[in-house]
Amino acid sequence: MHILQDGNRLIIRRHPMTVWIDPWGPNSLRIRATCEARMDEHDWALNEPVPDTSFSIQILNVDTTDPWYLDSPDASKHHTGQEGHIRNGKIHAVVSPEGWISFYNSDGQLLTQEFWRTRDRLNRYTVPLRLDGRELKSIPGTDAWHLTARFEAFEDEQIFGMGQYQDAPLNKKGTILELAHRNSQSSVPFYISSRGYGFLWNNPAVGKVTFGTNRTEWYAESTRKLDYFITCATTPSDILFQYTLMTGRTPMMPEYGLGYWQCKLRYRTQDEVLQVAHEHKRRGLPLDVLVIDFFHWTRQGDYRFDPKCFPDPAAMVKELKEMGIRTVVSVWPTVDEKSVHFAEMSENGYLVRSERGISNTGTWMGAVHLYDATNPEAQHYLWNQCNSYYGSLGIQNYWLDEAEPEFGPYDFDNYRYHAGPALQVTNLYPLGYAKGFYDGQKASGQEDILSLIRCAWAGSQKYAALTWSGDIHSSFRSMREQLQAGLSMGIAGIPWWTCDIGGFLCGYGKDPAFRELLLRWFAWGAFLPVFRMHGERQPWFDLEVDYIDGVEQLSSGQDNEIWSFGEPAYSIMRKYLFLRERLRPYIRQVMEQSHGTGSPVIRPLFFDFPEDQKCWSVTDAYMFGPDLLVAPVLEESVLHRHVYLPAGHDWTEAYTGRIFNGGQTVQAEAPLDIIPVFLRDKTKLEIFDNWYEN
Repeated sequence: MHILQDGNRLIIRRHPMTVWIDPWGPNSLRIRATCEARMDEHDWALNEPVPDTSFSIQILNVDTTDPWYLDSPDASKHHTGQEGHIRNGKIHAVVSPEGWISFYNSDGQLLTQEFWRTRDRLNRYTVPLRLDGRELKSIPGTDAWHLTARFEAFEDEQIFGMGQYQDAPLNKKGTILELAHRNSQSSVPFYISSRGYGFLWNNPAVGKVTFGTNRTEWYAESTRKLDYFITCATTPSDILFQYTLMTGRTPMMPEYGLGYWQCKLRYRTQDEVLQVAHEHKRRGLPLDVLVIDFFHWTRQGDYRFDPKCFPDPAAMVKELKEMGIRTVVSVWPTVDEKSVHFAEMSENGYLVRSERGISNTGTWMGAVHLYDATNPEAQHYLWNQCNSYYGSLGIQNYWLDEAEPEFGPYDFDNYRYHAGPALQVTNLYPLGYAKGFYDGQKASGQEDILSLIRCAWAGSQKYAALTWSGDIHSSFRSMREQLQAGLSMGIAGIPWWTCDIGGFLCGYGKDPAFRELLLRWFAWGAFLPVFRMHGERQPWFDLEVDYIDGVEQLSSGQDNEIWSFGEPAYSIMRKYLFLRERLRPYIRQVMEQSHGTGSPVIRPLFFDFPEDQKCWSVTDAYMFGPDLLVAPVLEESVLHRHVYLPAGHDWTEAYTGRIFNGGQTVQAEAPLDIIPVFLRDKTKLEIFDNWYEN
């Protein structure tokens, strides 16, 4: 084994593997490894300019004599080996004479280290398991590798982030997570550790990570190299600042993103869209965005309104704009074989292809193929088609649905992109989807860019991606899961996040239990980065059915406007619409902070109060920006709940005006029309003056 320096880089050569350790931004290192002759050149999420930093590299000769020899006839045969050190600001990596890597902060405290269970020269480990800290095993008959990277586990460690998963744990310690996207699942493989570091698995391959109590283990099913990034700091906010410096930060949220978004499955006709808009205005209700969902088009892949249902879309968009309402239209990546664009996209390689069997990637509502979002030419083509039609109508915002993409089924080994086999690159898909539209909008001179999208990967944030959590269930269990999903996305560097208020699937509008859920969710929605109503709303049996070429189309779904659920639901939801309007100046400041520093809009309590150990275990409340503590009601038939208030601050209950000292758990009243909110220290109360009475 040899350790050497090449410019800024510390290199480990331990046949057949070569490892690179590079300074990569403030207090950060990037580690890459390959068993091939050349290192794969993809930077993936780490494609921002790398700033110069103050670093140092040392290679020392150390005594590696085996203590067993000291009492033997060969005791005089001492051996030496190399030990490597690379320091970059507050982070310090040490490479042992065997090539094992450990990471420390500037105080000498161990952050994490590779997990090796084999014998070393100093007899630190004599376990004959022959488990290496990093393994690249060739896949016979291919030029790809199975990759496993192992790290030590620590009893005191808590792990937060990793994107969006539909389960309960906010702390990912003890979980197994699939490194792949699905409908409602976004794998964003960055986490913050309670031990004072952040870690990015910079690899878009399908795989899994196990945050076990005995070890942490990352696995990629097919790849060309190991690649990860580690950064350390004294606070979670500084960790995220350093991470987003190297992966990109979100733009400033446009003003229309701060208000209320109305959506349902689906507004089927032009008249229906305008009726909803006019009713909002007639009632004097604020409305910034009205979203026109899927199957407003002639066919999947046509990217145009169906003239039977939308006879004059330009006039519709103009009328909405005059009312101060922004129009957003749904774009799917699915291209029907009967689409006017299918032949051209197929011939030019703009579609995802199958490795075997039939070439289409789905059969829902027709034989469809997926646009290849990893192909820059395909990105340009799709943007041009959408802009030339929708743009000519005055539409500038898009809902990029199915962005995982949603395969049917998720047989990743059977699909190939322009960028490579799906097993190696599929997690890049939503990033390329958002990037294609962002680049097109920038090139055409558009400002205030934002795209609603159903998935994200590391770096998606810089392409103005507003992620939402997909087709979730209408239940309190699902609502609670969305809370941790949104917090985890923010910690993973994706600050623009929202979910379908009331859930998407199985919400029956006339059911009192659903109405209770909807009211709790709507109140919570007012304290999310984007406040957006959506859902398919049951029942379906009494709705009109359309057909295109003999294929049954989806109906509108039941009504989903705030007046659709009767009293007292309407009065309660109306109150939160106006509360959101009063919150706009505060939300704007929070968005500016997110744009400038990479901080989440919604975040766990420990993000702002890391010194309070109790904050690391709070999973049912969060900070909305630095000054508002929000504690949504996440259970049925609950009229009060306990809330922990971080130590070292005074907290004012917005509902009652009561002031509490921090460092204690209080009982907050939560009648059906109230979400418990507490204001930090001397945050101005004018926003909430009499809000519960209006």
